[in-house]
Amino acid sequence: MRKESLDFLRELIEAPSPSGYEQPAARVVRRWMEPVADEVRTDVHGNTICVLNPRGKVRVMLSGHCDQIGFMVKYITEEGYLYFAAIGGFDENLIAGHRVVIHTSSGPVPGVIGKKPIHLMDPEERKKTTEIKQLWIDIGAKNRKEAEKVVAIGDPVTFDLALTHLRNDRIVATGFDDKMGTFVVMEAMRLLTKHRRGLQAAVYSVATVQEEIGLRGAKTSAWGIDPHVGIACDVDFASDYPTIEKTLVGDVRLGKGPVIARGANINPMVYELMTKAAKAAKIPYQVSGAPRATGTDANFIQLTRAGVAAGLVSVPNRYMHTTVEVISTVDLENAAKLLASFILRVTPKTDFIPR
Repeated sequence: MRKESLDFLRELIEAPSPSGYEQPAARVVRRWMEPVADEVRTDVHGNTICVLNPRGKVRVMLSGHCDQIGFMVKYITEEGYLYFAAIGGFDENLIAGHRVVIHTSSGPVPGVIGKKPIHLMDPEERKKTTEIKQLWIDIGAKNRKEAEKVVAIGDPVTFDLALTHLRNDRIVATGFDDKMGTFVVMEAMRLLTKHRRGLQAAVYSVATVQEEIGLRGAKTSAWGIDPHVGIACDVDFASDYPTIEKTLVGDVRLGKGPVIARGANINPMVYELMTKAAKAAKIPYQVSGAPRATGTDANFIQLTRAGVAAGLVSVPNRYMHTTVEVISTVDLENAAKLLASFILRVTPKTDFIPR
């Protein structure tokens, strides 16, 4: 991956953006995309919309949500401990014992998530999952008065957001779901700027908000754009590590290319054109069956107004919704190339009506 693209990805990942608090990630998108897009704007919901070739007669929307799962400060005890609630879905087994950052109006405040030590648990307690209501955040405050000087109710909280390189083309971070998708749809637009003469569609690359709490940003941004075609970019469950049953989730591997979804949430003509684009551009890809509505932005995009020709391109992700999500930079690059290749094949004559 070229250095500039990796820098963009790193800034996105390291910008805190729990659902409802996406402004830091949106600022990163605007700064990187203003030199690239013909227009960059953020709507009242918080979706950041980048437009290329706005006069094109066919509107193609690319969606990658920029929100991530996180926590929110709910209560401060007399002793200065913070009780919190989840923003998005968590495996409660994985929360305790982590370093966190509370993102306040005056800057980041470090803390740790505490719980009763295993030594002090009775045998029955050890067998049970520790619920969030049994955990707290310790910022080192002596009491509530001191804690309230730096932290407020409603402040968002994240785990450490650093991006780290593993061996080969693997990278690890929390929040690849789905700031990685935001990166891919913006990178696809950058690639399209090199092919302006062949570009007939108007392209809207959107960093959507609040996906993790109900696909909310996709609904509002798609309504405003009114696209003819809408492609979401999200993560998919990799099945190339122990305990994952391929018979249930399919055979999806890191480094083998982006995943093209097929099923009820996907317009069959979009799927066909996507696979043709991949083959023509010699982009490796994988296929995933989606027998019902997907839990992605493609769900609401498809159902916007009178209906949209929807598609879903995903990147394989190991350990989803943990602090150590692992993806491949090669898959990221190929996902962006695939979206760009697809869009270059969309013309006013392209028929997306299933017949």
